[in-house]
Amino acid sequence: MVDIAMIEAARTRLGGRARRTPLLSSPFLDEIAGRRLFVKAECLQHSGSFKFRGGWSAVSALEPTVRARGVIAFSSGNHAQGVALAAKLHGVPSVIIMPTDAPKLKIANTRAFGAEVVLYDRIKEDRDEIGARISRERGLTLIKPFDEPQVIAGQGTTGLEIAEQAAEEGITAASVLVPCGGGGLTSGIALALESRAPGLKARPCEPENFDDTTRSLASGKIERNAALQGSICDAIITPQPGNITFPILKRLCGPGLVVSDEEAQKAMALAFTRLKIVVEPGGAVALAAALFHGKDIDGDTVIAVTSGGNVDREVFEAALSRH
Repeated sequence: MVDIAMIEAARTRLGGRARRTPLLSSPFLDEIAGRRLFVKAECLQHSGSFKFRGGWSAVSALEPTVRARGVIAFSSGNHAQGVALAAKLHGVPSVIIMPTDAPKLKIANTRAFGAEVVLYDRIKEDRDEIGARISRERGLTLIKPFDEPQVIAGQGTTGLEIAEQAAEEGITAASVLVPCGGGGLTSGIALALESRAPGLKARPCEPENFDDTTRSLASGKIERNAALQGSICDAIITPQPGNITFPILKRLCGPGLVVSDEEAQKAMALAFTRLKIVVEPGGAVALAAALFHGKDIDGDTVIAVTSGGNVDREVFEAALSRH
């Protein structure tokens, strides 16, 4: 359902809107990783994460009369902000359904972008049911966080940039580590790399106890997480891989990598110290895998995506003080 033509079309629509985020490096991080390490800093994207790409792609692809009625999305925060900002820039209303335990900064930012925020209990309530009901009642178009072709296409523009930046650095072979929740970013990057840089292979990265994609790739079928909370990596906690994303991941990705919350915190601290960027816990898991799980990575070069930087102050300060 998603191909390189859709990703290229999304890039055209994103022209002049999305930032071409930098590919950063540090000799200090190379030493820890035991190989050349490059960091694709999507934490510097508009709205503080890669999600702006998918949000703009999906909103801009709607037929104008449909788009004018408004959009609805559910998210723990980054997709919320990406869609809310895209809707604001298009001049259309947005409703965002967010869990009550989402980081306060993400809730505040989503409201600041002009969205109506509807909070729900992620343990007791079904966000899909809430989203379907409000969408039906108000005539809003639902933009799913990852299992949506135009969202995947937008996230895939990250992969196009990685392919170009790797070529500029003379990189022809590398593992590309990607923080993975439902798989929208990982599958989009994997599709882009398949077409534009086949020597680069995407690998999903997840937090311990929420490694549904890693287990699904190992078993060959979709596996579900037993819990929906219990990690500081809130941005990438999802029940299971998507029905659209998983076949792409299964066909194109290498084995998943799993890191601890403490390793994610260490990666946050090192990203700030050595690269001068702010990364949230879920956005740091790929960097953590590159730094602390080198034995599970082949080759002399690795590219890690830092997917978001929307972190509450106390969480960030805790990572810095601890590590």
